[in-house]
Amino acid sequence: MQTTQHYQAAFLEHLKTFTFEKEPKNLYQPIHYILELGGKRLRPVLTLMTAEIFNCDSKKALDAALSIEVFHNFSLVHDDIMDAAPLRRGKQTVHEKWDLNTGVLSGDAMLIMAYQLFENYDAHIFRALAKLFSKTALQVCEGQQYDVDFESRDDVTIPEYLKMIEYKTAVLVGAAMKMGAIVANASEEDQDKIYDFGRLLGIAFQLQDDYLDAFGNPETFGKQVGGDIIENKKTFLYLKALEFSNASDQHQLKQLFSVHLDDSSDKIELIKEFFVSTGSAEVTQKEIENYTIKAFKVLDSLTISEDKKENLKAFGTDLMNRKV
Repeated sequence: MQTTQHYQAAFLEHLKTFTFEKEPKNLYQPIHYILELGGKRLRPVLTLMTAEIFNCDSKKALDAALSIEVFHNFSLVHDDIMDAAPLRRGKQTVHEKWDLNTGVLSGDAMLIMAYQLFENYDAHIFRALAKLFSKTALQVCEGQQYDVDFESRDDVTIPEYLKMIEYKTAVLVGAAMKMGAIVANASEEDQDKIYDFGRLLGIAFQLQDDYLDAFGNPETFGKQVGGDIIENKKTFLYLKALEFSNASDQHQLKQLFSVHLDDSSDKIELIKEFFVSTGSAEVTQKEIENYTIKAFKVLDSLTISEDKKENLKAFGTDLMNRKV
């Protein structure tokens, strides 16, 4: 198994072959723009890494890895439109740089292009990839709808929230790993297990993202700290703070999460104090650890070497210790 940096470099080289100039420019330039904005490239790295774990040359998985990254960025383009977000990774969002119609159409084209990449594989691999991709893409849409629905609800439960982040974020991490296993012709049992490993790690990853949104270092996090609080997002931190609060504090928290302020700095600090004093921050960190441990337990029954299992655990540990 190579380093994360090795897989990132290989993927970025392959990405260059995808982002060449095509006509009409106003359809394809926004696609090139969003794909070249950067990001962690976590999902394609996982696809390449998984292929090698199952004794396949990772180069064979480059198109599957690219498909996952194109789909992920398609979802970001449309999410940004739904959220009316002005910035993505510190740069203008597609719909802001061009216009709303271009954002919708370019996003649609990206979804189609993601499917087209499967055509480079043999028929049995194509079918397996397309079947997994269709299921995952629909779950991501379901997760996004749950997220939208939660904005207007004040009775969101912890299980509902966990289901939302599983569908919106974690299933795509699981699919990225399973795609690598499919390309490597791993057994169906191993494909399903590596999917579960990725899915559980994806839940931990999103909970960590929620935690860092409130308590991350502004210089390293890469996004505005407190963004979820400003947007009144009902995250795991918020739901646990409600659960652990008395009636008076619950009322105050709900009030704070029902208003939008021009200057939210005081609101952010007050809510962060709630997260700490109620024990919500500590419980969230424990839940991140719990899901990471669950993911590691899946590895026990995988038919790969102990060295490879340890490498996957090291990758997961690094992911959970991240500050960005």
